[in-house]
Order: sequence, then structure tokens, then C-alpha cells
Amino acid sequence: MPRYVLPHVRAGRRTLLMVLDNLRLDQWLVVEPLLREFFNIRREYYFSILPTATPYARNAIFSGLFPSEIEKQLPELWTQGDENDDVSCNRFESQLLEEQLRRAGVELKPGPKYAKVLDMQEHRLIARKIQEFGDLPLSSIVINFVDILAHSRSSSELIKEMIPNESAFRSLTKSWFEHSHMYLALQQLAQSGSTVIITSDHGSIRGLRGAKVIGDRETSTSLRYKYGRNIKADAKNAMVIRDPRQYRLPVRGVNTNYLIAKEDFYFVYPTNYHYYLNYYADSFQHGGISMEEMVLPVITMEPK
Repeated sequence: MPRYVLPHVRAGRRTLLMVLDNLRLDQWLVVEPLLREFFNIRREYYFSILPTATPYARNAIFSGLFPSEIEKQLPELWTQGDENDDVSCNRFESQLLEEQLRRAGVELKPGPKYAKVLDMQEHRLIARKIQEFGDLPLSSIVINFVDILAHSRSSSELIKEMIPNESAFRSLTKSWFEHSHMYLALQQLAQSGSTVIITSDHGSIRGLRGAKVIGDRETSTSLRYKYGRNIKADAKNAMVIRDPRQYRLPVRGVNTNYLIAKEDFYFVYPTNYHYYLNYYADSFQHGGISMEEMVLPVITMEPK
């Protein structure tokens, strides 16, 4: 935010930040050519934090803080809810953004506008009202389509057939964007002269190999990262974080440690091991350590 967004705001340019949840860099590369007709585009890159998961990475974007810093400095805006529930864990993004602007000494009149798109109905509504966002000094929109699609793949045979590999995932992303209301909305913003910053909070990777993990009932449920008391996994398959503070992660109680999956591994408990090993095999997951999850685009688009 301080590097890519606030300089435009301080310069008096109307700026919109768009976060496409779970958008991989390679997916953006097939979308970008569709926008070159309307914008001058500058593409840069950044690394997501660990775990490469929405409760950590997207809260970090809007707050300008690491998760442990949010927990310490703004405890009322940090929740330890279900990490698979985006609505629960990221419901304070608007307030986190306002706090970040306050710390940066940026006063906006009118204040920043924020919206989150969780389904197609909201997508259409926001797209129709896009000029309300574009007319403000700073606004931000979170779009969850790509994240929903990736998660659905593990439980839907139809979507699995539609997205058998990364190439098909890129193709489907391009097709969605090309026919989306947001594509038309961006064209409208280009005509009105707004600067648009597009980025992602994390990417995803195909989970191809299972890694056995040992934990108790309180251990978190994500497939590419875990936290809990005395959880264990083979160090060849996972990075073991015994001191969360070293990685600026919430401590979450005594003896809490984190496991972050490496490469294309996903965690499976010993109970019903083979069932879940097969159930989640070849599904797109995030939260771990891989270039696909960590290397992300930061796109600055100036109207032509």
C-alpha cells in the first residue's frame, strides 16, 4: 500500500485498489492483454507473506502490518475465527485500511470506500456502481471469484473436468474476465481517468503429494498450513515454525507451532488417510511455500 497505492493518492489522483483473491501470476498474464487497449500498464511483483492464505495475506495488505502486529496493535480488529471462513477472518478490512491511512497521515475527504464481492449478484451490483468508486480519492474492491473457483474444484467433478491443469485454469480465468461485468467496469474507469491498482493476496498450487501430519482436535483444518499445539510433520515436506514470533505470526497460546507445506504437498491426518489422500489429490490449494503461491503481480494501470 505505501509503495504502490498511497503515492497516487498523495498526488491527488483518484485511485482504485482491486484485490483479486487467489489470482496467480500466470493467470494475470493472460488477462493483462485484454486491458492494454484502455490502459498504460506497469507490471511489478511482490512476495506474499506466509502462510499464503487470505486471513493472513489479505489482512496484511489492508493493514500494512504483519499478522502478529495486527494482533498486538489492533486486537479488536484481529479475529481467531475459522480460517476457512473469509467473511469471519477478513471482516475488518475496511477498518484496517482506515487505520493504515491514519498511521500514514493521509486524510481523505470523502473517506475511502470499500466493497467485497462474494458472488455474481454482488459482482453485477458493484460493476454498475463502479463510477461511485472511481470518483473518490481512494476506494478498494475485493473480488473472490478465483478463490471460490479454486476451492470448488476439490469437491466438484464437473469443475475438475473443466480445469484439469494449470493451462485450463488460465484459460477459464481469461474467459471469465473477458465476459465479466468487472471488465466493462474497468473500461468505464479508464474513460473517467481513474488510476487502478490490481493485485492478489496469494496464488495457489496443485496439491499432488500427501504429507502425513499429527495433531489434536484443536489443530487448524487447512491443507497447506497448520497451527496447533505440538503438531508434527516430516521436515522434508513442511517448514516447521516453533517460534511464531520469528515469522511475525500470532502466537495463539502456549506451545503453538505452525507447519507450512513445501512444494506440492498437502497435509493429511492418519485417520482415514487414504480416503482423504485421494479426495484432495490434484486439487488447487494455497497456504504453503511455492512460487505459484508467493510470487504475485502488482499492476498499475493509467488510462490512455
